[in-house]
Amino acid sequence: MAEVSLEGIVKDYGSYRAIHDVDLDVADGEFVVFVGPSGCGKSTLLRMIAGLEEISGGELTIGGRLVNEVEPRDRDVAMVFQDYALYPHMTIAENIGFGLRMRDWKKADIERKVKESARILQIDSLLERRPAQLSGGQRQRAAMGRAIVREPSVFLFDEPLSNLDAKLRVEMRTQIKRLHAMLGTTTIYVTHDQTEALTLADRVVVLDEGRVVQQGHPLELYERPNCRFVGEFIGSPQMNILDAIVDRTGDQTVLRVGATTVPIADLPLRNGAHVDVGIRPEHIYWAPRENCLLTPTVDVYEPLGSDTMAICDLEGQEITARLDPKVRIKPKQSICLSFDASNLHFFDSQDGSRIEPGLSTSLESSRNRAALD
Repeated sequence: MAEVSLEGIVKDYGSYRAIHDVDLDVADGEFVVFVGPSGCGKSTLLRMIAGLEEISGGELTIGGRLVNEVEPRDRDVAMVFQDYALYPHMTIAENIGFGLRMRDWKKADIERKVKESARILQIDSLLERRPAQLSGGQRQRAAMGRAIVREPSVFLFDEPLSNLDAKLRVEMRTQIKRLHAMLGTTTIYVTHDQTEALTLADRVVVLDEGRVVQQGHPLELYERPNCRFVGEFIGSPQMNILDAIVDRTGDQTVLRVGATTVPIADLPLRNGAHVDVGIRPEHIYWAPRENCLLTPTVDVYEPLGSDTMAICDLEGQEITARLDPKVRIKPKQSICLSFDASNLHFFDSQDGSRIEPGLSTSLESSRNRAALD
C-alpha cells in the first residue's frame, strides 16, 4: 500500500514559516495535484515528501511508515523534475537505467526494465540517442521512464511540463494521465497551471501562502469555490468579480452592479452592504435587447475559433464573456449580455469567504437562455 499522510506538517526557514500545519491524506493509487500561485509552498511541500527538504514539524508517513528522518533513496518514491535532470553524456537507455545500476541490478534485468518502460512511453526507438538529440517532450518522457523503471510506491512530479510549448503540454498531459491509468501508482503532481490541475487530478489541493485553502474533486472546486481566491484561481479565463451593493426595498432584495439589478433572496447582509459577485465568462451569453441584464462596452475581443472572448468595461469594472463564435463584435461597441442567476457566486468583500444566498427564481430560465440575436 502507498498511502501518503501529512499531519501538522510545518516548514520554517529561520523565522519565516513557509508551510503552516498542513494535514493531508493521499489514498493508495490516487492522483492528487497541488496547485497555487508562485511562492505558495506547493513545491516545498512536494520536496518534503521526497526528502529533499527537512521537515520542521509534524509527521509524514508513506505506506504507514514514518519517514521524517528517512533518506530520499529509501522512501520508495520517484521524482520527475521540471528540468528533466538527464545526464547529457549518457544515452537515453543509460539514463533510464541509471537508478537500477546504482542499486546493483543485473545487466539483463536492467535492459529488460528499460525496454519495458521505453515501450510504455513510446520512446523505445530513441534509447541509443543522447538527450541533446531529443525534443523537449521526448526528454520529459525519458525522465518519466527513469522514474517508472524503479516501480516506486509514489510518483512525484514537480511542474514537469512548464518548459514545453503549448502543443507538447497538451500531448504530455494525455501521456501522464494514460500512464497513471495503466500503472495505478499513487501520484502527487505540482503545477501552477490550473488547466493541468483540472484535467489530471482525482483531487485538487489549492494552496496559498503555505496553507491549504480548499481541496476536492476538480468540478467541486470549479462549481463551489469556498472563497474568492479559489474562485478566481480555478477556471480559465478566471472568474469575473464585480463589486455589488445589497438593496432591500420592501420584501424584495436585489444586488446593484452599476445600473444592473439582480433579484436575490436571503442574502445575510445588511442593506447597503458591499459584496463581491462572481460570474464565470462561460456563464455569460449574448442576449436580445429585451432580455439584457448587462450592457458593457467592448474593450478587446479575441476570436478563438471555438468561441470569442469579449473583454468589456461595465461602468468602470472589467468583465470577460465567452461568447458564441458566430457573434460579431468590435471595440467600443455596446453589447447586450445575460446570465442565469444560479451561476452567481457571492464572496465577502473583506475576507473573501463564500456567502450562501437563496437565489430568486424571478429570472426565468427561458428568459436567460435566449437565442443569438
